Parts: sequence; C-alpha cells; structure tokens
Amino acid sequence: MKFPFKNVALIGKLKSLEVAAPLFRLAEFLSARGMNVMVDSLTAGHLKDNFYPSMSLAELAGTADLAIVIGGDGTMLNIARTFSPHHVPLIGVNQGRLGFLTDLTQENMLDVIAAMLGGEYVTERRLLLTARVMRGETEVFSGLAFNEVVVHRSQISSMVEFEVRIDGEYLYNQRADGLIVSTPTGSTAYAMSAGGPILHPGLEVLELVPICPHTLSNRPIVVHASSVLEILMHRTDDIRVRLDSHTSFDMQLNDKIVVTRHPDHACLLHPVGHSYYHTLREKLLWNQAF
Repeated sequence: MKFPFKNVALIGKLKSLEVAAPLFRLAEFLSARGMNVMVDSLTAGHLKDNFYPSMSLAELAGTADLAIVIGGDGTMLNIARTFSPHHVPLIGVNQGRLGFLTDLTQENMLDVIAAMLGGEYVTERRLLLTARVMRGETEVFSGLAFNEVVVHRSQISSMVEFEVRIDGEYLYNQRADGLIVSTPTGSTAYAMSAGGPILHPGLEVLELVPICPHTLSNRPIVVHASSVLEILMHRTDDIRVRLDSHTSFDMQLNDKIVVTRHPDHACLLHPVGHSYYHTLREKLLWNQAF
C-alpha cells in the first residue's frame, strides 16, 4: 500500500444512474486536493460530461494507489477480487442496502475521506479464497472469492451428493441442496442465511455450511484458514460451483473442487473509531428496543 495516496480510482455501482452526483462531488473534491482522479470505464459510460480519465478495472488496479467504491457490498466484492492482487486499498461509500463493507455514507464521505487522506484511518486485511476445479489431474477452472465458494444444484429438484476432505482427511459424505465454504467476511452473507455462525473478520478461519442437509445432524463446522478443503462430486445432474454470485462453472461427475486460502488479502480502510460490533448492531437491527 502506497501512502500518501496520489492516484485515486473511483468506481460506481454498475448501471446506477444515481451514482453520478456523489461521484462527481467526490472527484472534484479529490482533484482540488491535488489527487489524480481516474474513473472506471464502465462507470464512466453512464456519466454525462465526464472530464476524468477512464480505464478498465484491470488498468486501474495496476495504476491506482487507492480505490473508492460508491455502491453496495456486491460492488465491493467484485472490485476487491480485481484490486487485491495489486495490494490496492479500498474505501467503500454505501449506496446499497446493508453495507457491511461500505461503511461511509454519501452525507459524510467528504469529511471522512479528507481525514483518511491525512492518515486518519485503520487498515483491515480480509481473507480471500482460491477455488480450483480438478478433472482428473487437469485444472479446468479456477477463480477468486471474497465471500464464499458455493456448490449447489442449478435447476433440478434432487439433492447434491458430495464428499468432503480437510487436509486430506475424510470428513463426511453429504446429501444436501449444496455446501457453502465461507470466509469470515462472507459469514454475514449467504452463510448466515443458511444457519452458519457470524465470524469476526479478523479471525484466521473458514466455515463450511451445508444448505438444507438431508441428515439433520449435519451442522456448520469452522476450520483453520490454512486448511485445504476438497469437495468431490458423486452426483452431478446440473450442479454448479459459484464464487461470490459473480462467477460460476458447471460440474461433471467426479470433478473435485479444491478450496484454499489465497496468498493475498483484500485491504479495507475504515475511519478511526470503526467498530465491527457497531456495524453488526446497526445492520442486523440488534440495537432496536423491544
């Protein structure tokens, strides 16, 4: 991470017309402070009178010192997968619903970002996952996930049948609607909806959460983040592996999914005083009186 920040990438929620006004306010603010402002080309395509250089996400990831994302958690997930291998830190301005990853508001973003540009921020490193699909000895698919890797049925009504091994040791055979392998970040997403525990993002762990398992004794399990997880498909009538709901691959019989910790982290910047527990109380409505 380079500090002080000089080259700042601005990325807006895809196909959102509402992003134009706050993005231009932020761009003018940053330019007035001597920053080199660049805009994601897909975002720029929905803006009128864009006077700032536009680049693809891949080009921005190799150029920017800092990326500011105006959108929801889904937008941040997509950007994190592209920018993390380049060690570019991310700041999120919420324009979605929950906003677990985008903790600034459009109302306070200029004041807060001004302080953060002056060094008043806390850095948080989040785990990423690598998923590889092996067909025999051949790798036929690979991808990066920030939230989760999910094996699930696509359109048919029958259950998925698979075997799970951890660090080479047999864990179980499972019949279920699917299986979620989640990072601590993803523990407040699909994994939580499927009954998994909420994990603090600073923990070095992963969780495996079965989706509607046939045997009710099957429960989520938490393992160390260094674990090598193998999922072997025993039945693959229209079965798919999906990464963060953005990337998917259709499986075949005896395909094996290998999930490991990615060597890089996603780097999030938060204002001084940021509290994960405050975020939980606010987003999950735990602070409401009864």
